[in-house]
Amino acid sequence: MFLALLPAMEMLTAVWRNMTFLLECVKMLSPWCWLEVFGTRKVSSSKTNAPQDAGQVKPISVNYHFTRQCNYKCGFCFHTAKTSFVLPIEEAKKGLAMLRDAGMEKINFSGGEPFLQDRGNFVGQLVEYCKKELKLPSVSIVSNGSLITERWFKNYGKHLDILAVSCDSFNEEVNKLIGRGQGKKNHVEKLMKIRQWCCDYNVAFKINSVINSYNVDEDMRDELNRINPIRWKVFQCLIIDGENSGEEALRQAEKFVITDDEFKGFLNRHKDIKCLVPESNQQMRDSYLILDEYMRFLDCRNGRKDPSKSILDVGVENAVMFSGFDEKMFFKRGGKYVWSKADLKLDW
Repeated sequence: MFLALLPAMEMLTAVWRNMTFLLECVKMLSPWCWLEVFGTRKVSSSKTNAPQDAGQVKPISVNYHFTRQCNYKCGFCFHTAKTSFVLPIEEAKKGLAMLRDAGMEKINFSGGEPFLQDRGNFVGQLVEYCKKELKLPSVSIVSNGSLITERWFKNYGKHLDILAVSCDSFNEEVNKLIGRGQGKKNHVEKLMKIRQWCCDYNVAFKINSVINSYNVDEDMRDELNRINPIRWKVFQCLIIDGENSGEEALRQAEKFVITDDEFKGFLNRHKDIKCLVPESNQQMRDSYLILDEYMRFLDCRNGRKDPSKSILDVGVENAVMFSGFDEKMFFKRGGKYVWSKADLKLDW
């Protein structure tokens, strides 16, 4: 009886072995197995093609140049009116929300001149959206000041943390030579009006100055002590190919350029101004996250502005990898500071 069962047992054993082999084959062919085998290799390959340390870049502070149009003609301007394009406001809001979700804490609106678009209402609505809806800790604007009105402050001032006005000289004739002027309007007089409006409507006031061959010997200590801004950003005149230098540029800024020693001399003359924040060409070039009118990050590492793809098309993380952003220099130059007016003691 037992001997009669041997052939049947051998047959069952053979069938079992074949089934086991088939199951192993099915397992090897399953999507999970292929993902396990090739998934890691695929990810590492994409990282190899990406810029070094790109995944570590977090867009804490972003400068959105939503327009290139301007009513001034500053000879050293390095973001010129090469296009007249402005995103529809809902598209701009969509991009700003994406940036907030990616870690943005501070947005700075710039241009061109941001108050040109819809008489300042465009930037006003973006300011309100960023503070009221996105609840960003800091919302700021950089402007030449010529088009700002008190009515704007009444409508939007409560949502704005910092207003920076560009002023390169307190001598009106020098401002005109630089190109920072408009007819008979006095740039310095308008600056003082805006300073008062900032006090009246609880907005922190800041001054930006570009030091160049026309103002490098000027002494601004008395005026700065009297105005007492929260920050005085002092930039060394910067050359950017395709913007203010080169055959295709709308400006030729070579005559405005100063040496490093001349810049240091200006800084040394004003070293006792407590709010002074100096930025040489080396500190400035790659330490800003610049978003252009198409919401593309601009990489300035090669002395020109090379755009990424728009964050609206590829997302923030993919676009910021090609920004050329030097995060270490950003912190080194003091890019992170007390930038929310809720944390500032605005008592003038």
